[in-house]
Amino acid sequence: MPANTKRYIRESALEARIAAIVEPVAESLGYDLVRVRVTNDNGCTLQIMCENENGQFAIEDCEALHRDVNPVLDLEDPIDREYHLEISSPGVDRPLVRARDFIAWVGHEAKVELSEPVDGRKRFRGEIVGADDETFSIRLPDAPKTEDAVHQLPLAALADAKLVMTDRLLDAARKAQEETPGFDDDDDTIETLYDETDGEDAADRQN
Repeated sequence: MPANTKRYIRESALEARIAAIVEPVAESLGYDLVRVRVTNDNGCTLQIMCENENGQFAIEDCEALHRDVNPVLDLEDPIDREYHLEISSPGVDRPLVRARDFIAWVGHEAKVELSEPVDGRKRFRGEIVGADDETFSIRLPDAPKTEDAVHQLPLAALADAKLVMTDRLLDAARKAQEETPGFDDDDDTIETLYDETDGEDAADRQN
């Protein structure tokens, strides 16, 4: 297991602020924060994506985090308008945000975007072939024969990365579900708790 547990992901200033609020609450429950997203879906949606030590997050976990994080968000009030709170698991084609994610999914295909160019490009799509605390390596299927197909990329430059949905990935997800007692996700969808009522205080201020 790598010693580096830092998250590497591009976030807006608001998302980073919310992540700083949410992460200690998630960790107190034994969960790891994967991603925070604020979107314009349904007016405004705050998505908090977390996982347990096995990389999973069942509906019971969503409920537990929602119960503890909702009052903290109400107190800190980071969003100045009405919003919907969505607590979810990473899902099958999950984001890759830590060194351990790349290590766990060696052999699977990923899409990667960097914050700055490496080897003359910012976007890569190919098979993860290795990783350590500081870097990860990806093999490009379309690399010219005269060039090395494997690119070693710094985690520090990572802006966005996620697994690509393939038959091999689906097979791995089904096997993981079979090996995890009590975890039921028959249709390979994301476990989600969606709350329509959050952010009412912000709505009251606008009226």
